[in-house]
Amino acid sequence: MTATATTTAAAGTPNRSQGLSVIDGVGVLVGVVLGIGIFGFPPLVAQNAGSVPVYIGMWLAGGLVMLVGALCYAELGSAYPDSGGEYHYLSRAWGPKVALLFGWARGTVIQTGSIAVIAFIYGEYAQRLLPLGEHGVALHAAMSVIVLTGLNIVGTLQSKRLQLVLSVLELASLAAIVVAGLMSLGADLPPPPPPMPIEGSLAGALGMGMVFVLLTYGGWNEAAYLCGELRDPARNVVRVMLIGTLIVVGAYLLVNLALLQIFGLGGLQRSQAVGSQVMEMVAGPYAGTLLALTVCWGSLTTINGTIFTGGRVYHALGRDLPGLRKLSGWTERGQSPANGLLVQGIITLALVAVGAFSENAVESLVAYTAPVFWLFMMLVALALIRLRRSEPDHPRPFKVPLYPLTPLLLALTCAGLIWSSTVYAGFGSLLGLGVLIIGVPAIYFLRRG
Repeated sequence: MTATATTTAAAGTPNRSQGLSVIDGVGVLVGVVLGIGIFGFPPLVAQNAGSVPVYIGMWLAGGLVMLVGALCYAELGSAYPDSGGEYHYLSRAWGPKVALLFGWARGTVIQTGSIAVIAFIYGEYAQRLLPLGEHGVALHAAMSVIVLTGLNIVGTLQSKRLQLVLSVLELASLAAIVVAGLMSLGADLPPPPPPMPIEGSLAGALGMGMVFVLLTYGGWNEAAYLCGELRDPARNVVRVMLIGTLIVVGAYLLVNLALLQIFGLGGLQRSQAVGSQVMEMVAGPYAGTLLALTVCWGSLTTINGTIFTGGRVYHALGRDLPGLRKLSGWTERGQSPANGLLVQGIITLALVAVGAFSENAVESLVAYTAPVFWLFMMLVALALIRLRRSEPDHPRPFKVPLYPLTPLLLALTCAGLIWSSTVYAGFGSLLGLGVLIIGVPAIYFLRRG
């Protein structure tokens, strides 16, 4: 890498038109995090909890991890606002080689794999509403990626408006579950079955439960990619992180309290379709259609927000790698990294094609992304400590409280999740780590242009 490119990576590029308000940023953050995991993961968490206090405690712990992470990202984002997000922080703390390896991992494993996962979940429910034949799920998944990528290429304004609308619909669907819980307070429901005993060790059960909890909370770090486009990022990135975190944690706690009220812990452990059963209470015979619509717009919310933030790291890669210079293009009319979004869409469609021939596309793609994701989040947490030491005089409009315990807690949590996700995911995780390793020689040649 040339000296000029290295300096650019360290200092950041001039910010683009900063047209995103706090409400826009919160809309993207809430939309990405409040995905469809809350409709699928609570029974899996309950199976690893021996009592109601432990179950609620795991969700509170997940909210605490999200809050700790949000505080760490708020300091990094307010001190180093850049549309490259984590890429920029890693470059300053650990050097361009680590940042470029992260860019490779995000573009080939983390972001594209995450978009493909949600696209398949969307496809499964969209297929119920509009069947498209034997490969209908994959076709719906591909169409969602194509349409939302195209919308983001057209422009940031159109994308953020859609994100706000979808986020409101998402909160409304979660509110329906809370309403169902309130309705059940006076209903004559059968007594819930007793909780199932925990299989294996308590530590192992808690570890597995937290994997599913944090999968449900996943995505809050995406707000880092908005810092370079927020109005007054030094102040507003903190507001986006904290407001978004409070909304998400509050929504998840209310939903889980409602599920416990309706099913009890034992019933929740045995439930195979939490969302479907709750919607049946609210909507009667139309529950299946309502559930499909709920999951569809929740999935589209997450896909759109993830596509929006994902294209920014390709722009940063193109800025710093001679071999990928074309990816640095930014459309002034639409205020979007059009070339980066296009490449991200192509890679995601390739993963959708691979998933179409997998026995369980969602499980395979989750296994593919998880260990690599937590590895780099651990490095970001440690980057905060390193930058405090290497750049002590750098302006920091917001400083994380209880330093250095806060970033250390995040780093240790990430280390535990690397181990847990690798053990749980098996071969898929090894495949993702293999793609990460391939990035080392690939980056070497791309740096030489």
